[in-house]
Amino acid sequence: MSKELLNALDALETEKGIKKEVIIDALEQALVSAYKKNYGQAQNVKVTFDAKRGDIKVFAVKEVVNEVLDSCLEVSLSDALEINRAYEIGDTIDFEVTPRDFGRIAAQTAKQVIMQRVREEERQMIYNQYSRYENEIMTGEVERRDSRYVYVNLGNVEAVLSKRDQVPGEVYNSHDRIKVYVYKVVDPNENQNAEQNEEEGKKKRRNRGPQVYVSRSHPDLLKRMFENEVPEIFDGTVEIKSIAREAGDRAKIAVYSDQEGIDPIGTCVGPRGERVKAIVEELNGEKMDIVEWSEDPSEYIKAALKPAEILEVRFDREDDHACTVVVPDTQLSLAIGKRGQNARLAAHLTGYKIDIKSESNMEELDRQSEEEPEENFELPETEDVETEDVISIEDIEADNE
Repeated sequence: MSKELLNALDALETEKGIKKEVIIDALEQALVSAYKKNYGQAQNVKVTFDAKRGDIKVFAVKEVVNEVLDSCLEVSLSDALEINRAYEIGDTIDFEVTPRDFGRIAAQTAKQVIMQRVREEERQMIYNQYSRYENEIMTGEVERRDSRYVYVNLGNVEAVLSKRDQVPGEVYNSHDRIKVYVYKVVDPNENQNAEQNEEEGKKKRRNRGPQVYVSRSHPDLLKRMFENEVPEIFDGTVEIKSIAREAGDRAKIAVYSDQEGIDPIGTCVGPRGERVKAIVEELNGEKMDIVEWSEDPSEYIKAALKPAEILEVRFDREDDHACTVVVPDTQLSLAIGKRGQNARLAAHLTGYKIDIKSESNMEELDRQSEEEPEENFELPETEDVETEDVISIEDIEADNE
């Protein structure tokens, strides 16, 4: 068994890159537990493995004392001096206690330890490999799907694509090659610790190993695609300030450049729209609105609501991140967008709560405000203006729900 074990350790180090010292250390610890289980004592026992000859020996470690109270743990000074005249009180002496049949136990334990270590090292190697790709794009092949996930083969690991990370309307068939965004890689050791009180869940985690989560709907997928297609974004000449995305349908991207002579929008669109076209094709026709970011909130909001024409942006005095946008009567539907999408994306892009009102309705509200008596300059709290031309983000989202 000794020769076979040494050969196995050498093969593991060569083929799997698992150092012999790591397995030997784990093996010695496991053999102590095996000795305790089979022979009823191990509090003062240690097991050594000879890495050159492959011999396994068990030693009882005893402390040198004047008076022996427990012969399993202690040895008298007089007996110790018979072994070696250099021993003193407090020293420890190893006495070999290797059982005759310990080789069989050692062989079984060695097999279990090696298999466990191989699995752990392989999982850790996979984690180390794919953790480097966290927050990056990878290309994988769809393997299968079930009620919860689409499973994507990334090479050495099977990543999971949950329903919320899928793009509505996209169909994922076996052997399809797709680009995915790796947004989380979970360490297998963290998996075990997180579920240490749930035995069944813990076993599943151990069998599964490191878990890689990928997405097709994440806004940062779009950001990485633009970095790949637009060199000026990759090198920092043009910066993506914000992204608002409704995956599979439409997205708005705010870009900026502080260098004179650089058109950030034109740079992202590319000659004849080739750069943005490549991204649109990869995302199966998802529409892209590229707008220029501005330090001026009013200008930024106007840009975010394009292609609608904006007449005025009024900011709420009581809420720093709320405003009312006034548009021509003919532009109201365009500003709001189909099912409120344009207004909703603009709000997410800018971080402002946006109310959109038509020009005629705004004039009516201003007139009513001017007609109020000076002593009653505040509108009654219970009074609401009802008109089909006044639409807010909250109304839109409530209708959608």
